[in-house]
Amino acid sequence: MSKSFIEQVHYIRIPVKDLELSTQWYRDVLGLQLLNNTEERAILKVNEGPFLLILVPTKDETFVHFTIDNEQEFSIGFTSPKLAEFHQYLIDNQVKVEAIKEDNGHAFFHFYDPNGNKLQVHW
Repeated sequence: MSKSFIEQVHYIRIPVKDLELSTQWYRDVLGLQLLNNTEERAILKVNEGPFLLILVPTKDETFVHFTIDNEQEFSIGFTSPKLAEFHQYLIDNQVKVEAIKEDNGHAFFHFYDPNGNKLQVHW
């Protein structure tokens, strides 16, 4: 096949323990636009692009990240041109945040949502 039938990634589903708390956090702390909110899910939009995050409530002990050798690895990576400012903003909002790291001129850090989902932001 020379070209994929898949055009783009449209959304990612994130498991959450408390849908109301998580919806408020993704909207108020990360600044995502809430498009739809029901008992089964909350749909949030990332800026003006087509990409959506869908929060799905679950009582299961599950996360959007995975582990390698028992170390948590992120699945979702965001971008931010104001990386250091965003890092401090998350700290000021009591978000669990790891230190900014650099890898060959590529700066990034990891942070966690209220459910313990590990996320990354880079620039």
